[in-house]
Amino acid sequence: MDDTHAEDRVDFDEFVAARSSGLLRTAYLLTHDHALAEDLLQTALAKAWFAWARISGRPEPYVRKILVNTYASWWRRRWNGELATEELPEHPAGDATVAVDAGHDLWTAMGRLPRRQRAVVVLRYFEDLTEAETARLLGCSVGTVKSQTSKALAKLRIDPSLADGTDPGSRTDEMEGLR
Repeated sequence: MDDTHAEDRVDFDEFVAARSSGLLRTAYLLTHDHALAEDLLQTALAKAWFAWARISGRPEPYVRKILVNTYASWWRRRWNGELATEELPEHPAGDATVAVDAGHDLWTAMGRLPRRQRAVVVLRYFEDLTEAETARLLGCSVGTVKSQTSKALAKLRIDPSLADGTDPGSRTDEMEGLR
């Protein structure tokens, strides 16, 4: 193994150690499934490893784009993953687990959104990306991001799991709390 390859491996290992929890959170927000999020992150990091020598500048936006594109290719293929045949007796504990009932209602509503709209909401509101950054990651125009965001928020406003008679604007605070 030459010195350049060894340096790349060290850089990649440091990047994974520093950023994998944040990237796993993004993967979980996209998939809403712990195991699938881990698979998504592992796939994205494997793809990033092969391209690591070509990445110039900050690697996180590049890896995040791989993550979102891999997620998009999975739902384009209509891959739905495995279906459990019976309820497991224990519940896994993880750092992305949402413990509040209101958050569960929000997750239920987010799960009803089309995948593209869910991706836009996750990137814009959970990852705090700008419209331009979101558009670049999703490979679409800023106008598409705006329209998908508008449609997603309109669906969330009328979702029955969120309709509890409170002010619809108060749900934004719940989204903030799920970060």
